[in-house]
Amino acid sequence: MLKSLLRYQSSGANVSENHTRKKLYESGVTNSLQSNFALLLKLSEELLDKWLAYPESQHVPLGQHMLGFAMKSVTQMVMGSTFEDDQEVIHFQKNHGTVWSEIGKGFLDGSLDKSTTRKKQYEDALRQLESILKKIIKERKGGNFGQHIFIDSLVHGNLNDQQILEDSMIFSLASCVITAKLCTWAICFLTTSEEVQKKLYEEIDQVFGKDPITPEKIEQLRYCRQVLCETVRTAKLTPVSARLQDIEEKIDKFIIPRETLVLYALGVVLQDPSTWPSPHKFDPDRFDDESMMKTFSLLGFSGTQECPELRFAYMVTTVLLSVLVRRLHLLSVDGQLIETKYELVTSSKEEAWITVSKRY
Repeated sequence: MLKSLLRYQSSGANVSENHTRKKLYESGVTNSLQSNFALLLKLSEELLDKWLAYPESQHVPLGQHMLGFAMKSVTQMVMGSTFEDDQEVIHFQKNHGTVWSEIGKGFLDGSLDKSTTRKKQYEDALRQLESILKKIIKERKGGNFGQHIFIDSLVHGNLNDQQILEDSMIFSLASCVITAKLCTWAICFLTTSEEVQKKLYEEIDQVFGKDPITPEKIEQLRYCRQVLCETVRTAKLTPVSARLQDIEEKIDKFIIPRETLVLYALGVVLQDPSTWPSPHKFDPDRFDDESMMKTFSLLGFSGTQECPELRFAYMVTTVLLSVLVRRLHLLSVDGQLIETKYELVTSSKEEAWITVSKRY
């Protein structure tokens, strides 16, 4: 769907090729997370130190901080050490924002083509992002680097230069937004669910104690994963998705041919009361039930059907929550009403504000 919205024309890929590309994506996610775990932990701890320095009455602009954290994490883990420079991150974020806002709105409602100014700004921003990626792809092809980043998996896969460019563009665009919004919504729900936050803290304390946070122990945070699954479901994080039909299939009296692009109204299914009891309640315990997790997996939010960008976001958010909840109480601001804005990835209409207090 993103490829179509970006007007990339290199499709024509069959189902088999798409499966191969997806496996390459998955390998890239696994390797970049493993290679950059220490970096992810460092960025999380930098944010913790910033929040620890705030007085308890300080209102924290959650969405702004999560977007900054996601941009730093994703750019370095996907595109490498160029983005250790904050100015490079800011430049990328500006162009990313221009492109993403038009993908989420301008293409869908047709308004982009009606405004020459907006269209030029969009095309300039996309061109600058592509230029950055082309430079990085060229460098990664010709060098030997100790740090494995996501683009390396594409470079070493059986892809041509245009495929590498398109896939790295789509992954970096989507991962920044999905990671930022998953972090934001997870913390929002924790601030309004004291019992859930207490249970999450107890799991983090039980798994890590006073020991460092490690990749091996992160995998033991079962309840944290339930919190993130319930965050995705309750927030309707990605209210629509698309997938190529693997086989010809009949639904009622309609035939869906093989390799048809099928759109899924996930926002409806995620809060269908016939599947999810009390669908508007934030209740991570519902995912104790294996049948609920299986349903979630079939929708593409977990297991083998999980999209690589979401898998990446799950790990980044898990590390961040482990660092923050270990040291801080996350608290809501009295009287704040958070309204939802549904686009390709769900966000709040206005900034979400929180406060924090130290556990020790």
